[in-house]
Amino acid sequence: QVQLVESGGDLVQAGGSLRLSCAASGSIFSIDAMGWYRQAPGNQRELVATITSSGSTNYAESVKGRFTISRDNAKNTVYLQMNSLKPEDTTVYYCNAVGSSWHDGLVKGFGSWGQGTQVTVSS
Repeated sequence: QVQLVESGGDLVQAGGSLRLSCAASGSIFSIDAMGWYRQAPGNQRELVATITSSGSTNYAESVKGRFTISRDNAKNTVYLQMNSLKPEDTTVYYCNAVGSSWHDGLVKGFGSWGQGTQVTVSS
């Protein structure tokens, strides 16, 4: 089992910044990719940004130039630095990780989600 715990969500004024963190723990063998997604009520969960173990990144068009994803492989932690926040960025942000974990002495693939952290941007 691999657990993800997010932190950093808060209420901030438009134009402000927040930094989200997500730490993975458990029987981790390796983490291939980590990422951030967001989901507003009634909408599908959408990609915000992802990062591979080698550092390759991918961003949604709506956040390019404002958000930066990074990770600390030694700590199994991924970060999302969010600058120039807009009211439309308001929603719940979820962390995701995919990789391999130990299961009864065997290495098996996993995909895990965090519980979500609320980001609210006031106008």
